[in-house]
Amino acid sequence: MKRFIGFARVSSREQQREGFSLDIQEESFHAYAKRNNGNVDKMFRIAETATKNEERKVFKEAMAFVRRNASDYDGLLFYKIDRAARNLKDYMLLEEIEEKYNVPFISVTQQVDNSPTGKMVRRTLATIGAFQTEQMSVDIKDGISKRVESGWFPSHCPYGYRNIRIDGRSIVVIHTENSRNVQRAFYLRANHGLTIDEIVKKLCDEGVYYTQSKPKFTPSKLYAMLHDKSYIGFVRYKDEWHSGLQPSIIDKVTWDAVRVSFQEQKYRSHEMAYANQLIICKCCGHPITGEIKQKQTKSGLHQYVYYRCARYQSVGHPRIRLREQEVEVQVRQMLTQFSCPRIDLQKLLVNIAKYRMQHELSLNENRSEVLKRQISLIESQLDELLNLLLSKTISESRYNEKQSELSKRSDLLRAQLTTQQDQGKEVQDIAARAPQVFELIKSDWDTYNHRQKQDILRLLFGGFVLNDKLIETGKKTPFELFQNL
Repeated sequence: MKRFIGFARVSSREQQREGFSLDIQEESFHAYAKRNNGNVDKMFRIAETATKNEERKVFKEAMAFVRRNASDYDGLLFYKIDRAARNLKDYMLLEEIEEKYNVPFISVTQQVDNSPTGKMVRRTLATIGAFQTEQMSVDIKDGISKRVESGWFPSHCPYGYRNIRIDGRSIVVIHTENSRNVQRAFYLRANHGLTIDEIVKKLCDEGVYYTQSKPKFTPSKLYAMLHDKSYIGFVRYKDEWHSGLQPSIIDKVTWDAVRVSFQEQKYRSHEMAYANQLIICKCCGHPITGEIKQKQTKSGLHQYVYYRCARYQSVGHPRIRLREQEVEVQVRQMLTQFSCPRIDLQKLLVNIAKYRMQHELSLNENRSEVLKRQISLIESQLDELLNLLLSKTISESRYNEKQSELSKRSDLLRAQLTTQQDQGKEVQDIAARAPQVFELIKSDWDTYNHRQKQDILRLLFGGFVLNDKLIETGKKTPFELFQNL
């Protein structure tokens, strides 16, 4: 009885839909062997999901097997000639093995004899198959390039997003839970300066899971996440960043703060409290920028910070510069005008604070509910375990082992739940202290860094206008309701 080797390969989902699936190919091999009084004793398969390296590995293993066992087999079976190899180099190797080891190359659906004419037909079909493979690769790359040009990711989207199909086209939307995890990681880095390992531990303590199957973030994944420009609206393709259509998860201020934490950016005027477009020149509408001047004095070299219009040097522009101390005095005078003595306005401010922290409150509640469900599930498992012991389904030693394991998990989850509940109370306390915010700002002003000062001034005043040497309020904000009350 003859013996055959089968080699089944599917390179794409399109070919599988057209009827070249691995199972169909194998059935054809067995049918051919049966018609020729033989059996398929060895089968090699290359799935359509295989990577190029995996496919090469299987092909090499098959060729090595044929060389070692050539005397034991009567043929190497393929479904079609273009299924035998993905390029002409591999096809020529098959011909070499056929001639050198006397193992015939057999296409079960395109049978040709081993004459010169038959070989020419096979080579022609192999050439057409190689062309189709190469053209498909070009078409796929072209399609990916056009997708990137349109603003979409070339393949699967990063963590924090999810792919959905609308009208047959894949687009990207924000993954509600995972995007919150991304924001939390960026927040801890930007505002608390935690290291990668510290963020991993903090997220674990807070019950923030990477996925349900892999709860803990790894340092490498977290590091990659904090450097991924996809979260501010870009798409990476061929080691370059392109503008994307996906919604941003991280705001530019937080992104820049994280970049500074990794020493990827060094701010100059942006590190000055009253620069970064906080003040606009009334004369020309351009932003006021900061500059540092050094002056040699009797006591040594001193450094002074000045603020001036970006078009300070332009012909006809007022040459006005303010020292930082002069700006500081005017800003402090504005802050003294804020107070909140009325009860109704105090309640309004508490509600505003709660609204501003609604995301944190919602996130905290969601995490607490998840932890409660997990604790409840473990309690049910403990009850079931006890029933198994009482019914003598499991041994006492097995019971003790599993009971200890479940109890440890329960204790860990309860500790995380306590942490979440404490954080929820902390957020509520912060909201309750909102009416005191103006007094706290005035008393603690000197302790704030440049970014905190900018955020506070934008929130209270919206921005400023430099009119000659006077700083005037520009945009109106809701917080001006509290002025002079």
